[in-house]
Amino acid sequence: MPHVMVERPPASEYAPYQAGYVASVPAGDIFEILSRQGTQFPEFLHALGEARGMYRYAPDKWTVKEMIGHVNDTERVFAYRALRFARADATPLASFEQDDYVPVGNFNARTLSSLADEFAHLRAATLDLYYHLDTDALARRGTASGFVVSVRAMAYVIAGHVAHHERILRERYL
Repeated sequence: MPHVMVERPPASEYAPYQAGYVASVPAGDIFEILSRQGTQFPEFLHALGEARGMYRYAPDKWTVKEMIGHVNDTERVFAYRALRFARADATPLASFEQDDYVPVGNFNARTLSSLADEFAHLRAATLDLYYHLDTDALARRGTASGFVVSVRAMAYVIAGHVAHHERILRERYL
């Protein structure tokens, strides 16, 4: 689908804690990167197998299923922020506390496969939102967690967040 080309955002367009996410996104078309993740990340998760879903590398760390549940929750929250900002909603948005969300998400009661499929659906919805934004909408900014963030920066944060968790899975869980 044709879309507006989006340049990597400067640090002034995202929160300092998001810098690692933005930096982890490779050079290239952000929409192609998001689309590729939408296919490759679920394939990676399916290949892990259900038996790996309950694994945690330390007693105080999330299981694989909990991590993917967190990735899915975060995709929703970040896409919602992008939507609000793209629509010129100036209402400051509160932060969300991942450590409060995960325990009540009941992710361990689900299959890893269902969580992987959910991610694919969420990413498709995120892409559908972004594919229909014009240059003005992509440049708009809003406040989330006390920081000003642009809609285009949120695309990089979304991609970088998934890349971050895939890296953790590969390095610490496999």
